[in-house]
Amino acid sequence: MSPAPLVQPSDSPSAAPVVHLCAEYWPFARTGGLAEAVRGIATYQAATGRPTAVVMPFFRSVRDQFDDIRPTGVRASVQVGPRTETGALYELPVPEGRVRVFFVEHDDYFERGGLYGENGWDYPDNHRRFGFFCRFVSEVVLPQLAPTPFVLHAHDWHTALALVYLRTTLGDTPTARRAATVLTVHNAGYQGHFGHDVLRELGLSPSLFDWRWMEWYDKVNVLKGGIAFSDMVTTVSPSHARELCTPDGGFGLHAVFSHLGDRLVGVLNGIDQGVWDPTRDPQIAAPFSADDLAGKAQCKAWLQEALHLPVDPSIPLFGMVARVVQQKGFDIVLGSRAMGRIPAQFLFVGEGDPRYQDALARVAARHRSRVATRFEFTERREHRMIAGCDALLMPSQYEPCGLTQMRSQRYGTLPVVRSVGGLADTVDDEVNGFRFDAYTADALDEALVRATERYADKARWEGMMRTAMAHDFSWPVRVRQYDEVYRRALARAG
Repeated sequence: MSPAPLVQPSDSPSAAPVVHLCAEYWPFARTGGLAEAVRGIATYQAATGRPTAVVMPFFRSVRDQFDDIRPTGVRASVQVGPRTETGALYELPVPEGRVRVFFVEHDDYFERGGLYGENGWDYPDNHRRFGFFCRFVSEVVLPQLAPTPFVLHAHDWHTALALVYLRTTLGDTPTARRAATVLTVHNAGYQGHFGHDVLRELGLSPSLFDWRWMEWYDKVNVLKGGIAFSDMVTTVSPSHARELCTPDGGFGLHAVFSHLGDRLVGVLNGIDQGVWDPTRDPQIAAPFSADDLAGKAQCKAWLQEALHLPVDPSIPLFGMVARVVQQKGFDIVLGSRAMGRIPAQFLFVGEGDPRYQDALARVAARHRSRVATRFEFTERREHRMIAGCDALLMPSQYEPCGLTQMRSQRYGTLPVVRSVGGLADTVDDEVNGFRFDAYTADALDEALVRATERYADKARWEGMMRTAMAHDFSWPVRVRQYDEVYRRALARAG
């Protein structure tokens, strides 16, 4: 027994099938926005009739949480450098016309406590773990799923080696000749850097240790290899695509991104507007809409009471829900002077760097009537925080796309953001939120003061809320843009 192909050779689909490779896919495995983004793309592609599959590792956490995943009967060995590795393929049963989700099993590599590492440290054999995954998919899975021309859409460095294998060691295979390759860079800050000896371990030619392919400052750079062997490269917002081509925003790969020219495309992520809908969200204190904002006030009062803050509708409640790390701007938040002076309340939700968590806890202890913290993230807490706050803080050092500012606008919670990446593409200053440019506490404070002053003008604030709530952040718009990317990739692949 083996999985049925996405499309039979005789079917001649109007849209070529697409196979997504990813390390995270919601709800199976998630550490950030990657899992939700891939699910959004795949779900809405399948809804348009495009045959769509997702392949990811069969992590322990997936096995433990989902007991309806079944073996396909495919079990095979592949040669990865000096090692012969054996894996098996599992599938989640889904109704016809939906996304087909597959899982690659390898107990030594994926039966572990974390996705990428534990206790703050990456697994030292991540190159072998994801190298095996990419080789197994390229050599075993794709020939069965895609007997017709197809798009292989890889996401971030963990799956970039599949593109390298298909254009080098497996380049003469029928599967490689049928494949058009697309790589989406969700976060260029993570690239997969390893010593040059890993090429032998991965079964790749030492000739790839060259500045044109995978060499980067005397290291192997896996993401760079994926870029080099892709027909098209995308990232998650138009502004971030431009940032990647600059020395300040390219994470050391700006020349590589610049060299792509029009093969680099920024496609803004979307959100599931059915899940993020204040008119029917079961997780919030009261429903509301742009036409009837009464429930929004109830959500705020409920949240203030739950946080043991004074229930006061006359002052704004600013919230920040994010990984507690420097990238999200916590160093300038902690440098803020306005936070202790302006008539406002603040809530911080998230998990991350203990240094920032401890510092925020000390601020909350000094200002018990103004500042609250919750260092355990849950989706329910995120929904209630976004519904109950008046404004959302996203003072990011860099933000390729960002999803929280889109969700918050759906709930009339105006974002206060730094003008980077997708934040610049989705927030217009004094229209549906507030923007500032410099990555400094003073610039953040100026934006906080402006937002607090605008909040005092109820009519103006509610007008901005309704403008924000009217924005369309849905996936169908983005999927049409990916259709064009795929068309170009297929044409380039020939």
